[in-house]
Formats: sequence, C-alpha cells, structure tokens
Amino acid sequence: MQPLTGHRVTATGTHPYDYYYRPGMALRPAPPRAVASELWFEPRRAMLSPWLDVRREPVDTPRTRLMADHLWQGDEPMDALVAAFRRMGSAGGRRMLDRALCHGIDSVEEPLPELVNLFARLDNPPGWYDADEWEHGRRLWINVSTAGKMAMGVQDFMGTFVGAEVASAVGQTGRFVKDPYRRNLESAVWFGSVTAPRALERGNPIFHDTVRVRYMHAQVRAMLRRAWGDEHFAQHGNPISNATTMGAAVTFGLSPICFDHVHGRRCSTAQLDAVMHYWAYIAYVFGVAEELIPRSASEGFEMADYMVATAGVAPAWTATMAGAATRRFTNAGLRGRAEIAATAPLLGVLSYYSSTPLVRTLLADTPLRAVPTQPWSALTGLAATTAVRLRRIDDHLPGARRRMIRRARRLDPFWHRNIRVARYLGARAGIKGTPFDHHDVSADGAPCPIRSPRPGSDTPPSA
Repeated sequence: MQPLTGHRVTATGTHPYDYYYRPGMALRPAPPRAVASELWFEPRRAMLSPWLDVRREPVDTPRTRLMADHLWQGDEPMDALVAAFRRMGSAGGRRMLDRALCHGIDSVEEPLPELVNLFARLDNPPGWYDADEWEHGRRLWINVSTAGKMAMGVQDFMGTFVGAEVASAVGQTGRFVKDPYRRNLESAVWFGSVTAPRALERGNPIFHDTVRVRYMHAQVRAMLRRAWGDEHFAQHGNPISNATTMGAAVTFGLSPICFDHVHGRRCSTAQLDAVMHYWAYIAYVFGVAEELIPRSASEGFEMADYMVATAGVAPAWTATMAGAATRRFTNAGLRGRAEIAATAPLLGVLSYYSSTPLVRTLLADTPLRAVPTQPWSALTGLAATTAVRLRRIDDHLPGARRRMIRRARRLDPFWHRNIRVARYLGARAGIKGTPFDHHDVSADGAPCPIRSPRPGSDTPPSA
C-alpha cells in the first residue's frame, strides 16, 4: 500500500503512516506485529462462538480494517494538548486542564486552542448517545455474575501482561515493577467509579477523573514515541493506540455478559446492545475516534475478535514483569517448594478464565512455570458454571428487576470490594489518593518517574 498524500494530519514522527485518519481516506494496513496468534484462539472461541464464526484468522470486515488502521494513531485532541502543554510546561498545563474540568472551559483565562478543541468534544455528547440506554446498559453490566466479572478481570490481566502492545507500554514505564500498589489502586478506582449512576455526566468528578486517565495515557504515549522512535513505530504502530483503547472497551463491556450467556444465562440482542452502548460512551469520553466507536454489539464482537486475535506474542517485558511479581518464590528449600506448590489453585483460576497456554506463556521464565493447573482449573469451571446458573434462577424469581436495580444503585459491589482491597494495600505502601498525575513530567521529555527495570536504556526489549 502506498503512503497517502494530501489532507493528512501529522502526529509526532516521520513515518508515512504517522497521521490521524479522516473519513474517506484509504485505510492503512495493520502494523507488521498485528498478526493473528494461536495463543489467543481458545479465549476468542470461548467468548464469541455463539455470535461469530471464530477462525484462526479473524474475518476481514470494514470494521476490522478500520481497527487495523487505527493501530497507527493515538488520541488526536489529547495528543495535541499534551504537545501544547509540553511547550508551556506541564505544571501550568495540569492547572489549566483541572480548572476547565471542574469549572468549565469559560473559566480558563486565555485557554490554549488545543484545550478549547478538546472541551468542544467533552462538553457536547454525540448525537447517538442516549442517557437512558447508557443507564440500562450500566445496570445490565453490573448485574452480570461474579464469575463473568472474574472472566473479564483475568482476561484484562492477561492482555496487560502478555499482549504485545500493552505489556510493552506498561513494562517500559516500570510501574508494575516499581510501584504496583499505586498502579493497581488507580485501575481499581477508575473501573469501580465508572459503574456509578450518572458517572459520566459532565459535572461528575468521575467524568473528570476519566479525562485525567486519558491525559495520562497521552503523556505516556508521547514519552514512548520519543523513547522508541520510528523504527519501533514502523513495526508495532502507536503505543496505547486508539484501536487498542477501543478494543479494551469492547472486551471490558462484552466479555462478562458473554461469559454468562455461554454458561447458560442467556441474554438478548437488545441487552447486548445496551451494554455496548454503556461502554461505547465510556470509550468516547476516553478519546476513541468517532468513526471507530461501535453502535451495536454485533460491531463490537467483530472488533473484539480482531483485537484479541492480534494481541500478539509476549514481549520480553512479560518476563520482566512476571519475574518481579514472583521474586519471592526463590527459596530453594522445602518451604520454597511448598510456597510454589501453593500457587496451583490461583493458577488454575487463571487458566480456566483465560487458557493454559496463556498461563504458561506468562510464567515461562519464573519459578512457577511447571506448577500444574489441574484439577483447579476444572474445579473453577464447575464453580463458575454453578454461580451463573444460580443467577439464571434468580432472574426468574419474583422481584428480579428490583434486585437488579438495587445492585446497581451505587457502585458495582464487585468493583467496590476491589477498591477497598486496593486502598488497603496502597495505604500499607504509603499511597494516599488517586490524582492520576503520575506522568505529568513524562511528556516534558523527563524520564519516566518510575524508571524501566533496564536502567540506562530507552530501548525496549525485542518483541
């Protein structure tokens, strides 16, 4: 495919595909690294087979081609704002952003054009957004079984540690190695918060935090582009790409309710569409380009299939992060062997909700690499199936709708518990609050505040 000419909006580099898509443009081919991997075939089939013909090579559709194209680009309005704040200084930029979030863009004296452009999008929901449908989707998503939520959590964990793009980005920042409690707390708080009623209304502090997380991702993307350069970009596309952000939203949204459906708690097309609408608007606020956001669950299924299929093989960062997480299992004596053996139930849970090959890939360079996952994986399957079927029975008992509304009257109880655990662990590590400001100096050209585990080198390990 020849590089496009004319009406391109250039991002930060010199690669011919380093620009933001405009409707009507020819689509860029996927980056070379985005090829289907056998590693992710079973998780895709387990999640999507009732709705798609899941093949080893995902079906080529207009929507999957658009996903492939958007692996090359980031978040245009936020990337522009990060560049502008870098020129003026991150501290002043942060104050300007926070004031606009809390008091409105009109409260900012002489706002930067990039800030005005961003808030023109944030202050005006798109025409397809329906607040009542969003609320219905939120309730349905919260009403998924605990087993379904576990499935989503484990799959996200695997994507973070084993998926090529996300594992490389997280590994380079070093946050899971050097500052895991803060990173976990931020993730838990954001996930839990967006399950609250009216979470993404413009004046809600949760809306403000969602934009702050989006800003942080753009800061990291700018840092990684400078650190890795055009050679890495040519192979992998943009770090924390727009397509990967949308891929995360469709899998977060659809995998829990799909899990319940596959295990006997059937859902309708209308229910799936409502859940997709809930996460589609979250994706909009999070910076996904308008043309990429699905309008139905069927479109979301195509995107999830493509994203999971092309998540890639584990980069060297996987071994670095997994090694740090399992460093305590180094005792070669009897006690050490007993501690390693005691991880079998946990690994069985991970294996059931993802796959045994993914668990083996994650732990390949750790002392846990040979720990058996059976019979724990099979027992997890029995427990999960039972939990889903009990919820199916509950759906048919009197008062089911009232119970659904009661479960969703505040935060999702599952994620609320996760927040409490993350806050407890964070407090023990001396961490207070989640201002989502950890990368404010990263975009200024300073080193990441939590250095990579390979000090003295900005070059990532080979994929």
